[in-house]
Amino acid sequence: MEKNKWRKWEVIFELLMFGIVIGVTEDLLAIKLTTGEPITVRVVGIVILIAIPFALLGEVIFDRIDFAKIFQRMFEKKSKE
Repeated sequence: MEKNKWRKWEVIFELLMFGIVIGVTEDLLAIKLTTGEPITVRVVGIVILIAIPFALLGEVIFDRIDFAKIFQRMFEKKSKE
């Protein structure tokens, strides 16, 4: 069982890192395309500082919510009325 616990943490860490990389890439692309601002070390640093909390929120909170079940319950209640 201990091995499964470590595997779970490994998966969470991998998804978190992937979320940070994708978030930073997405933000840098948006900055370049919308503002034309040159991508400097300072800009990358700011983007990383902003991306980390959102990746944490996404991994720790929102990925744990089963939205399909929530929507299913909502639609079942409406159809019964």
